[in-house]
Amino acid sequence: MNTAKNALKYAGLGLLTLMAAACNTIAGAGEDIQAGGNAIEDSADEVKEEISK
Repeated sequence: MNTAKNALKYAGLGLLTLMAAACNTIAGAGEDIQAGGNAIEDSADEVKEEISK
């Protein structure tokens, strides 16, 4: 019985660790996507200015 409790505790700890790692990965991906969007927006603004001349 004690072994089963320990196994459950370790499994729960492992799951929490994976969830925390996934959160950081998703946050990093969101930052990368935002940076890409900003680059596209800057390029579009440059083209718009060139057309306006």
